[in-house]
Amino acid sequence: MKRREFITLLAGAAAWPLAARAQQRERMRRIGVLMNLTADDPDSPVRLAAFLQGLQQLGWTVGQNVQIDYRWGAGSADLMRKYAAELVTLAPDVILAHSSAAVAPLLQETRAVPIVFAVVADPVGAGYVDSLARPGGNATGFTNFEYSFAGKWLELLKDIAPAVSRAAVLRESAIAAGPAQFGAIRAAAQSLGMELQPVDVRDAGEIERAITAFARDRMAA
Repeated sequence: MKRREFITLLAGAAAWPLAARAQQRERMRRIGVLMNLTADDPDSPVRLAAFLQGLQQLGWTVGQNVQIDYRWGAGSADLMRKYAAELVTLAPDVILAHSSAAVAPLLQETRAVPIVFAVVADPVGAGYVDSLARPGGNATGFTNFEYSFAGKWLELLKDIAPAVSRAAVLRESAIAAGPAQFGAIRAAAQSLGMELQPVDVRDAGEIERAITAFARDRMAA
């Protein structure tokens, strides 16, 4: 073997134990994911594929340097509370929270583990963050609405049906997404000279009854 090749081989062999020890020292990171969907929801694989792609682009590969624990709340408040407690017990480095239904129980369980949320309409009004510019605390993330859009909905309604003078706003009171959005709708109603009636509903039956009662007034929408 030529001298140069031997030295190169020897240097490489000496580096192998160092590389192996470096890999052993790298701690496996852990991410908790709390979804307000079912695992077989058509939307679930699309969202998770985008999430995993983003992790991969940042150098995180499942099974190599990161482990992900999924929990599926399926729209059940009881399951969301149960799984929030489970995920916090696993001591993850960070938790991804899908919707307000996931953020609220997680914040009840921990004020230390970082929480990144998505699909939350009003994180400030719900008390999850101090402000959009400076969230504070252990939660931050993405809001899925620009509040002024809610006022535009009412303006479009008035354009479509100019004679309408009363408008009902159907909302689920259990979801902490309302204050800023409803404020934008109320401001638009005042400028349009319309009467606004909030209707709190919890199930399909209440929605049907509310619409039926409100629709008796031809000047309502």
